[in-house]
Amino acid sequence: MRIHLGQRTGMLSVVHMLLWAVALCGTVAPLQAGDLAYRQAVAEAAASNPALAEFYRERDYAPLWTTGADGARREVFFRALGSAGDHGLPVGDYGANDLRARFAALTSERQRGQLEVAMTAALLDYAVDIQTGAITPASVDPGIVRAVPKRDPVATLRSFAATEPRTFMRSLPPQSREYEQLRRAMFDLRGVIASGGWGQTVAEEKLEPGDSGQRVVALRDRLIRMGYLHRTAAQDYDGAIQKAVQRFQIEHGLSPDGVAGAGTLSEINVGPEARLRSVLVALERMRWMNGISLGKRHIWVNLPDFTAKVVDDGKVTFETVTVVGQNQHDRRSPEFSDVMEHLVVNPTWNVPRSITVKEYLPMLQKNPNSVGHLKITDRRGRVVDRSQVDFTQFTARNFPFAMSQAPSNSNALGLVKFMFPNKWNIYLHDTPSKSLFKKEVRAFSHGCIRLGQPFDLAYALLARQSDDPQAEFRRYLNSGRETTVPLKQQVPVHLVYYTAWPSARGEVEYRRDVYGRDARVFDALVAAGVAMPELQG
Repeated sequence: MRIHLGQRTGMLSVVHMLLWAVALCGTVAPLQAGDLAYRQAVAEAAASNPALAEFYRERDYAPLWTTGADGARREVFFRALGSAGDHGLPVGDYGANDLRARFAALTSERQRGQLEVAMTAALLDYAVDIQTGAITPASVDPGIVRAVPKRDPVATLRSFAATEPRTFMRSLPPQSREYEQLRRAMFDLRGVIASGGWGQTVAEEKLEPGDSGQRVVALRDRLIRMGYLHRTAAQDYDGAIQKAVQRFQIEHGLSPDGVAGAGTLSEINVGPEARLRSVLVALERMRWMNGISLGKRHIWVNLPDFTAKVVDDGKVTFETVTVVGQNQHDRRSPEFSDVMEHLVVNPTWNVPRSITVKEYLPMLQKNPNSVGHLKITDRRGRVVDRSQVDFTQFTARNFPFAMSQAPSNSNALGLVKFMFPNKWNIYLHDTPSKSLFKKEVRAFSHGCIRLGQPFDLAYALLARQSDDPQAEFRRYLNSGRETTVPLKQQVPVHLVYYTAWPSARGEVEYRRDVYGRDARVFDALVAAGVAMPELQG
C-alpha cells in the first residue's frame, strides 16, 4: 500500500531559508533533529503506518535523510529508484522526482519532518517491490496460491539504517544466478526492440528439408536475426537451416524434428515484445519466491514446461515429462511450494468430491452400473449396492456417498503417488494413460501432476535411504498391498509457472502460456506502472 504524505507550507525568514539550503549541502551543522516542530511532524506523518511509527519512535525521531550528513544516502537511494526499470519494476511508482523537488523547496522544520517520513515510506515501497514483487499474485489469478515471504518492514528499516547504503540496495533483489540471467535477457530484448525486431514473419505453412523459395528465405532471414543461424545466402532448406530449427525447437519446448510445421512457425513468429513480456513476468515470479529456501535437494515442477526435475545442489539429477491440469477454471494446476513427506505404492484412488458429483453422479443417474470399476461407499465405509439406490434423487450438494478405486495397474493414479499434503489435494503420481506423454502440449489432468517416469523418481528418492532402492521399491510393488513409504529426508516441492527460464547454459528458453496466467500477471504489472518499449523501425 502506498503512503501519500501531504505538505504544509510554513513561513520563515530569509536567513532561516538560507540556513536550510546550507545545511542540506552539508557545509554547516543542520538544524537540530530534536526541534519540536520536526519531531511533531515526523510523529504525525508516520502515525498512519505502524512500521514507520515504531521505527521512528525507537530511534527517537532521529533523521535518516534530511541532514547534510545524509546526502550520500539520499543519492544512493535516488539512483536505485531511477534504475527500478532495470528490474522490470514501475519506475514512476516511487515519487523520486517529487521527493527531489521537495528537498529543493524546504522552508520549515515541519516540512522537513514530513519529507523525512515520505522518504522512508518510499524506501519501504521500493524494498517490498524489489524483494517480494510489485503485485499480489492471488489478486491476479486464483491458481497462484503461492505464499509470498513478506519481510518485517521495521527490520528492513533497521537494516537500512545500520548498513552501507549501496550494500543494502544490492541485497534487496533475488540473488540467484537465474534472476541475473533473466535481467540480461531483458536488456537484450530491449535492444532488439529498439533496433527493429527480428524482421518479417514467416507464412505459417509447413516447411521441411528439401524445400526452397521465398518462404525458405523468409525463414532463413528470421532465424539469422534471432541468432539461430549464421549469415548465409542459401535459398534451400538445407542442413544448416534444419539444425537451426531444431535448436529453436529445443529452446521452446517443441518436438525437435527439424521441420518447420505450423506450431514451430507460430513460435518463430512470436516477436521480441512478447518474449520481453515473458521475461518481465518471470522476474516478478522470482521476486514472489525470494526468501523461499528451495532446498539443497528439491523437486521443480514447471507447469508450462511439462517437466518435473530433481535438483541437487543446483544441478538437475533427474528429469521426467509430465501431464498437468487441463486449461479449465477448476482443473488448472495451482502454483505453490510444499514438502514431500512420503510416497504410496499401490495406491487407492479416493475420488475427489468434485469429480464424483460433477462427472460420475450424472453417469450413475443415467445408468447405475456405469463406472463399475469404482466402489461406492456410505459415510460408515460400507459398500453400497447400486441396484438399491435411486441416484436420480441426489444432487451435487446432497450426494451422500464416496467413490474409490482399488489398487491395480488400471488405477487412475497408476502404481505410485508422491505426497506433499496440501489443502488443494495436489500430488505427483503414475498414470495408466501413457500415450498422453507423446503430445507436445500436455494439459489433460484434473489438476494433479502425472509423471512419465514415476518409478525412476521413486528410485531417486529412495536412494538416500536404501542401499538398493529399486529392489526395495519392487518389493513394495510386488506385494500388491497399498504401502506408505516415509521419506527419511523430506524434499521441498515447488510447482512453478515460468514461460521464460534460463537453461543450464544460461540461455533463456521460452514456453507457451498454457493457462493465460502470464498474460494476466503482465497486465497487472502494466497497471502498476511497468513500462514496455515500442518496436522501432
